[in-house]
Amino acid sequence: MADSLSYLICNACGTQHPTADRASLPTCFICDDPRQFVPASGQSFTTLQALRDEGTRRNEFIPLPNHSGHSTGADPETPQLTAIVTTPSFGIGQRAILVRTPAGNVLWDCVAYLDDATVEALKRLGGIQAMVISHPHFYTTHLEWAARFECPVYLAAEDAQWLARPGKEHDTEGRRVFLEEVETKVVIGGVDSGVRIVKLGGHFPGSQVLVYDGYILTADTLMMTPAGKSTWKVDALGNPRTRPPGVNSFTFMWSIPNMIPLNPTEITRIWHVVKNYEFRSAHGGFVGADIVDDVSLKSRVLDSMKIQIRAMGYDQHPLLEETV
Repeated sequence: MADSLSYLICNACGTQHPTADRASLPTCFICDDPRQFVPASGQSFTTLQALRDEGTRRNEFIPLPNHSGHSTGADPETPQLTAIVTTPSFGIGQRAILVRTPAGNVLWDCVAYLDDATVEALKRLGGIQAMVISHPHFYTTHLEWAARFECPVYLAAEDAQWLARPGKEHDTEGRRVFLEEVETKVVIGGVDSGVRIVKLGGHFPGSQVLVYDGYILTADTLMMTPAGKSTWKVDALGNPRTRPPGVNSFTFMWSIPNMIPLNPTEITRIWHVVKNYEFRSAHGGFVGADIVDDVSLKSRVLDSMKIQIRAMGYDQHPLLEETV
């Protein structure tokens, strides 16, 4: 078996495939799925070693703001969440988020690029004790990360077919943990970290969010909209204002790049799970996809669902009667 640093990585989505033989891999099965796409320039691959050798990329660490209601007893000046962003952007361009808890650190999602500088920076922050991947588009090089930090990585059992490196021959230490339940507690060293992995489905059958201490990390499952990121606090003259009625904060998509929405049945099923959790700050899969310290955030999720369902022509749908 070839060294995994020489395994081919899709330039479009960042998925690492278990071969160094370019002649054996003409396409990426993730990009050929209707939820993703092959760029107009065509399919192409690189390797983790080649990305390192280029010397142009690095992972930046960006602290995200704490909300005022956090309750874990952590120093309010210490960021509970830190985004990890590859620059220049690679693949889909998502960010990972390090969640710092008293029990240990949990890495939410994964970026494809990993180098020694990233490992050392994370060690200074306490390392990684567990990883959680939201959905297959962000599987990327998760086995490389899990091996470097010798930690488990939690994946939805429903989405195991999308693993490009399946089986024990690639996960020799058995680091992958396939989740069957709707909710999973992340336990680190026998201690409940407070992190909850919540399976909502929709984008993929097993699409997951992470809930911790008033934060919800949404990836592509609850996709934040430009209007959702707007504050609407003041007008052009500096006068106070509120959000206009009928403006959404999230959209619910089967395919984000190809703009295929979820149907009302799926949206309703997502609501009946997510409504059971409390959160006031949301952080999506990309830089800037943040709503911080809004006690009405759950209502904004429900309002967004109602807006999408009405726009599809379902004026009498039962979800329209739901309240928070």
